[in-house]
Parts: sequence; C-alpha cells; structure tokens
Amino acid sequence: MLNYIWLGLIIVAVLLGGINGKIEIVTKAAIDAAGNSVTIAIGLVGVMALWLGIMKIAEKSGLMSLLARAIAPVMRRLFPEVPPDHPAMGSMLMNIAANMLGLSNAATPLGLKAMEDLEKLNRFPGVATNSMCLFLTINTAGLQLIPASMIGLMASAGSREPTAIIGTTIACTAMALILGVTAAKLLERVKFFSVSRVAEGEKQA
Repeated sequence: MLNYIWLGLIIVAVLLGGINGKIEIVTKAAIDAAGNSVTIAIGLVGVMALWLGIMKIAEKSGLMSLLARAIAPVMRRLFPEVPPDHPAMGSMLMNIAANMLGLSNAATPLGLKAMEDLEKLNRFPGVATNSMCLFLTINTAGLQLIPASMIGLMASAGSREPTAIIGTTIACTAMALILGVTAAKLLERVKFFSVSRVAEGEKQA
C-alpha cells in the first residue's frame, strides 16, 4: 500500500509540475533531494556506529536485563492472562527494554518471538488476542529513553545540540504509550472487539 501512495505522490507532482510549466523545478528538486539523502546517510554512519556501539556495551553489561526486571511488575499487571514464567513474558520484556534503549536491531527479532509465543496461548489461532494487541501498541508507541536514530540524523545534519531531542522524545513517547495502553485496555472491554466474537464471525464467513 505504501508503494502505491509514493507512486501516486510522484505522479501528482509530475502532473502538477507539467501543468504549471515547472517540470524543470520538480526534476531539480528530486535530484537535489536524492543528493542530500546520500550526504545525510554517509554522515549518519559514524554517529550511528558510535551510538550502536554504546548500546551494545549497555546490552552486554546487563543493562537491558536490569531494565527488563524493573518493568516486570508493570508487565504482569498489563498482561494478567500471560503467566509470569511463560516465554512470551520474557520475550516481551526484552523487546520493550531493547526499544527503550534504542536497540531496534535487537528489538525486532525479540518482538517477532514474543508474538510467536503469545500465539501459543491463543485459544483462537489466527485472531489477535488482547495481549497481542496491547503488546503491539506498546511496541509501536513505546517509551524511548535514548533516540539514537534521531540523534544521529540531527548530528549528521549539523545540529549543535543533537541530544537536545532526548527530553522531548521521552515526554512524547511516554504520552503516546499512556494513551495507547489506555485505548487498548478500554477497547478490549467492548463486546464488539472481543476475540471470541471475531473468531466466530470468521468461522461463519
């Protein structure tokens, strides 16, 4: 779907440029943007290597495990249907801890493993459970303590204070997390969205 959206935007830009007699400006803007993307990407390599190295040290030193243990009591309250000793709980804890530290490369496989483990607890295979929906919400709008990617982008773009984004990022992601979790918890109480009703509807279809 995203590919179609981008294609549509390109076609609209070309058509409007042609209609207004400014196709040369559209072409020049596209070429300049492509050049700028390469410049930013090259400048980003060094900064990202530094941050990822620091985060890797944090991971190896046990900081991620420590963070996972710290949020475990909250997770048990948010996911009462997931046994505390089930592998799904461990996978979710490690995924969320990795995302909080900006370790997106490490978080992705942990997130996939968590979904796989949650599916084992699913009484209606193929239909997302409340736990799956809530975990996806937390994963998407999760709290991020160290926005390594954004810091790298700002540094490569010449920002004098690339780390100034940390405070606003924490505030923004915290608000998104609170609203997302609240919405997920409220919607799971609505009968229309119940897992059993959806599963029954799929069987009838």
